Amino acid sequence: MTHRNAPLSVEGRRRLVARCQHRSIAHVAAEMGISRQCASKWVNRWRRHGELGLLDRSSTPHHQPRATPAGVVSRIERLRRDNKWSARRIAFELDGDGTAIAVRTVTRQLAHLGLHRRRFLDPTGENNRTPRPIVARWPGHMVHVDVKKVGRIPDGGGWRVHGAGSEQAKLAARAKKRGARAGYVYLHSVVDGYSRLAYTEALDDEKAETAIRFMHRARAFLAAHGITHIHRIVTDNGSCYRAHDFAKVLRGARHQRIRPYTPRHNGKVERYQRILAEEFLYARAWTSDLQRSQALQVWNIHYNYHRPHTAAGNRPPVIRLHAGVTNVMASYT
Repeated sequence: MTHRNAPLSVEGRRRLVARCQHRSIAHVAAEMGISRQCASKWVNRWRRHGELGLLDRSSTPHHQPRATPAGVVSRIERLRRDNKWSARRIAFELDGDGTAIAVRTVTRQLAHLGLHRRRFLDPTGENNRTPRPIVARWPGHMVHVDVKKVGRIPDGGGWRVHGAGSEQAKLAARAKKRGARAGYVYLHSVVDGYSRLAYTEALDDEKAETAIRFMHRARAFLAAHGITHIHRIVTDNGSCYRAHDFAKVLRGARHQRIRPYTPRHNGKVERYQRILAEEFLYARAWTSDLQRSQALQVWNIHYNYHRPHTAAGNRPPVIRLHAGVTNVMASYT
């Protein structure tokens, strides 16, 4: 790839060579605004290698005294393909055989080989492990909790109402430069993994105290719909959920924090927040935060009682909740 300051592209080098067939290199170089040395370099490369000589060469040095030996790279590839070991395990095995190598070096070599991802080991996927599905077996078995941060809306509406080039947008840009930001609203949400029953509140922050109070109100909401016992509460690793006082809202439930940087483990509430953004937050233009907060209460009712959900057989979540409660009670009788 030609760097941004290169005086000639590949096509420019072809034109340079064509002009130099019948004219002197010095005149052509002056005409094209480059040095004679640069013109001579490309003409000589063309004479030696033809069209391939006009392409950019790799910047890799010709001599690398500290490069990983080819035999070690071959062993890394063999251990990865045969045993599907991690970079740390491979480094440990090589160190045990007398080849001291850093874990970072093994990781870099696996990336060069195209084997740094588990799914790259077998392109057909025949031998790859499939992730175990996360299934909620009854209402309250798994309750997913998360927070979504959205921008505040100034009174009268923001740029979505008045346009990107409006006076309101310019005032907001000036205030942003001065450091007077509008701030954010934090949408705390809880979703029952079995029925997809959801509850969302717009709050001012995501502190532990705020999350705890929200969970008390969410428990009351779930209890009003028949979910009186929660077996597991699933959250990410946010600071509000790692707080010691957050354990007070568990009340017998197991607190499960997902693996860092793996939001799919909390996928039900993540998918709900996408629906919330597409069908509520950005489905229309809001004129104030108060208007959006009031409409959020209507959205809770619409989502739970009227909106069809594919996981519930194209029925509202509350329908599956009542059916689930009936099935669970029948299993105990």
